[in-house]
Amino acid sequence: MKPSDIKNEIINFCIQNQKDENIKKYSRYFKGGFVGYGLDAGLIEKKVKEIISENEMDIQSTYAVCKLLVQGKEYELPSFAMLMLNEYSKEFTKETFTKIGEWFSSGINNWAHTDGIVMYFFPVFWKNEIIQLEDLSEWRTASNKFQRRCVPVAMIKYLKHDTDYQKMFEFIDSMMMDSEREVHQGLGWFLRECCKKDKVQTETFLMKWKNDCARLIIQYATEKMTREYRLKFRKEKA
Repeated sequence: MKPSDIKNEIINFCIQNQKDENIKKYSRYFKGGFVGYGLDAGLIEKKVKEIISENEMDIQSTYAVCKLLVQGKEYELPSFAMLMLNEYSKEFTKETFTKIGEWFSSGINNWAHTDGIVMYFFPVFWKNEIIQLEDLSEWRTASNKFQRRCVPVAMIKYLKHDTDYQKMFEFIDSMMMDSEREVHQGLGWFLRECCKKDKVQTETFLMKWKNDCARLIIQYATEKMTREYRLKFRKEKA
């Protein structure tokens, strides 16, 4: 089947398996509500394997289908794209990274898909040295705030492969004045994980920014700490 036919098959499958109670349940996690079919996650995974098998797909044909799926406004369509591409994790190359970067221009527009991209793909990218940290440089200033969020969240996975915290802090330094909440959350999350591994260097970085960056970054970075510890990062009065 053509990529467009596979997309249509997936849409029809979603319509047939729509679950209204899940739509209501999922809505609480998304600002502005949930747009989708409310499918159970297990159904998507099973259907992905079926489609790949029946159509004798390879990673190149999967790229083409995924390009169409990520444009869909319904939540499940990009989810199908991620699960389909993940079936070829042993074949990931720099091209895979580039293709995923293009998804953000097409339709990745929520935190869940952003973090899903990190969960499925970046452990492989880092472990197999398919990309280097510098390959995320342009993502830091991307027009899509979720692509920018992806940078610090992906760097959480990078912590398993590098201990040069100074380099990592320098890499996110230009992002600390970002205007978007979702980016603040990602930065704070990353810094919280850094603090677990190197408290001294992370604390120095937080002290540098505590008066200027969004408070949400500091809040996320220190939320697991004691109240007394958090007080040192309180913004100083002018």
